[in-house]
Amino acid sequence: MDMIELLRIGPVIPVIVVERLDDAVPLAAALVAGGVRVLELTLRTPVALQAVAAIVRQVEGAIVGVGTLTRPEQLAQAFDAGARFGVSPGLTVELADAALGSSLPLLPGVMTPSEVLAARTAGYRAMKLFPARQAGGVGMLKALAGPFPEALFCPTGGISAATAGEFLALPNVACVGGSWLTPPSLVAARDWQRITALAREASALSAASAAARALSR
Repeated sequence: MDMIELLRIGPVIPVIVVERLDDAVPLAAALVAGGVRVLELTLRTPVALQAVAAIVRQVEGAIVGVGTLTRPEQLAQAFDAGARFGVSPGLTVELADAALGSSLPLLPGVMTPSEVLAARTAGYRAMKLFPARQAGGVGMLKALAGPFPEALFCPTGGISAATAGEFLALPNVACVGGSWLTPPSLVAARDWQRITALAREASALSAASAAARALSR
């Protein structure tokens, strides 16, 4: 499965920070139960790769990726843990070269037209606009659609349940990334039922975005 196919599975990819390894499996299971299958676990904690491996082994239906990839060797580490894709906050020549030699699809981060052009030159059609709100949000994505009609984006950073629909209504947005599905307070309380409810709400955004696109034609 390539990166574009992965992005189109659902409207929201949760950006997850796992502090306690014991939370990884029930958290992922709660998201999958709510219809959110594609999960990005960030490399921001010492247990991140262990969490990826545990979810891959134990949560049926989860498609797990590793985020915050910044060094080439992390691609191999993510693959060894069982990840299906990688996400980076930006793109370097070294990271692009490593990704081309890896079996792990990479979603590179971009913020400016020059970075989009560099990513396209490196062979990427799917990209993460990051940080989306600071980069210009919906207005920037509309502006990028003209010179880069083939580019498909997963905007991430500063997006909430209230604003996700605005992004998903754009034809060059496949999905959005967000942390609102796994707020630290709910994870700390192990309130998996509430996280499942948030996932169901996020999954419903797919139908709403399709309707918005139809009205805009």
